[in-house]
Order: sequence, then structure tokens, then C-alpha cells
Amino acid sequence: MNKLLNAINNSIRSFARDEDGAQVVEYALIIAVVSIALVVALKALTGANFTTFINRVGTCLTSTTGVCA
Repeated sequence: MNKLLNAINNSIRSFARDEDGAQVVEYALIIAVVSIALVVALKALTGANFTTFINRVGTCLTSTTGVCA
């Protein structure tokens, strides 16, 4: 029983010291902030027609003809 408790204790300590998960969260937050900044910048550049712009991008991405106007 004592060996089992020691193994669980060691596993919990190892998990607490592991920083790989924290790095993934940090990268996700950086990507989110950059994405929000890009959306705000695009909205400022395109003005009131932002919805039209996004619809055009969506159409271009899903177009099978390869032609985007």
C-alpha cells in the first residue's frame, strides 16, 4: 500500500512540474490576441463593408472554380 501511495505522490509531483501544458495555453492566447488584432485591423481597413468582405473571403475559400472576384 505504501508503494502505491508513493507512486501516486510521485506522479502528482511530476504532473505539477510539467510545463508543456502551460506553453500550449500561452501559444493559444498569443494566437487569439493576434487574431483579434487582425480582425480589428481588417475592419478598420474595410470600413462598413466588413461583413461583405468576410463573405467574399468565405466564398473564395469554398469556391471550386479557383476564380475569385
